[in-house]
Amino acid sequence: MAGAKRSVSAARPASGGAQGPARPAAPLQGGRFVTTFLDENGHVAVERLTLRLGMSKAQLAEAVGLQQDVLYRAARLHRPKPQARLSEMLEIVGRIAGWAGGERQALAWYRAEPIPSFGGRTAEALVKEGKAAAVRDYLDRVATGGFA
Repeated sequence: MAGAKRSVSAARPASGGAQGPARPAAPLQGGRFVTTFLDENGHVAVERLTLRLGMSKAQLAEAVGLQQDVLYRAARLHRPKPQARLSEMLEIVGRIAGWAGGERQALAWYRAEPIPSFGGRTAEALVKEGKAAAVRDYLDRVATGGFA
């Protein structure tokens, strides 16, 4: 293990140490993070999201597996599938932001860090495949001290 790089996917909370299993609140952080991006109608506000995470609509569409035009047309954006994908990404990013060192770092993990438990696929790839629940379960396991 000498020289091995420790990834966020296997990381414990940065404050670590003697705090032990006080991490089960992590899943709630994801839900709270999602609500910060909801508009008055309960839809994910894409402009607010792209501004805060420093990404374009094209990058956001790629990150959740949607066609770009979906994010530019309210009628398509407000349909269940796009809203679910956006919410899933936000929940996952929100859950790990504290571990990763911030929201943008969590987004970088979501997009690029291979997760060994899933054959090296990223959280982004899994969300695109409709497997966000598996990522959430994985993060719950890691948060409570389970193996990555």
